[in-house]
Amino acid sequence: MGRYTGAVCRLCRREGEKLFLKGDRCYTVKCAIDRRNYVPGIHGQSRRKLSEYGVQLREKQKAKRIYGVMERQFRRYYSLAARKKGVTGEILLQFLESRLDNVLYRLGIASSRAEARQMVNHGLITVNGRKVDIASFRTKPGDEVTVKDGARSMPRMKNLVEGGLYRAAPSWLEVNQEQLKGRVLRLPERGEIDVNVKEHLITELYSK
Repeated sequence: MGRYTGAVCRLCRREGEKLFLKGDRCYTVKCAIDRRNYVPGIHGQSRRKLSEYGVQLREKQKAKRIYGVMERQFRRYYSLAARKKGVTGEILLQFLESRLDNVLYRLGIASSRAEARQMVNHGLITVNGRKVDIASFRTKPGDEVTVKDGARSMPRMKNLVEGGLYRAAPSWLEVNQEQLKGRVLRLPERGEIDVNVKEHLITELYSK
């Protein structure tokens, strides 16, 4: 599967806002948005008015970059969401939020979704007692996500147990800090998904 290997901070600058792709760094003065809040490239500081299509495209690109999903996979999520009853944009966000890497990030066990993907890819995570090494694995209500016993002795994991998780878990998740595990209670509602994405623009873009 393809993945983005370029400079991550350029993505935030391209979208003109913090996407929190680098964990702790995003909260320091080193954040690229705080230092150079304009689009990368020689024409980055010029003002250009976006067309309707451009606005929709930027919203789709932002969502892809927040969740670390490539175009092919993102379109597949949209196709699945469009076939389900309900608001397509909200269902799309629910699919993205239920990814295993995002659940780890939401639980506060990883500082960023990229770190969560690395943990999953390295086989440090189990779902319902079985090792899962696919970051895009879709969790379901009732699933229990746990850091493997052997991984808990790692210095970074010890710091989480002793010093606290990176963030408080949302209400649709339940977390046990001492054992570094969590449970998916239900799918999140739109008001519980704190991403600055106008999902109706993505629906309009793919509906053309």
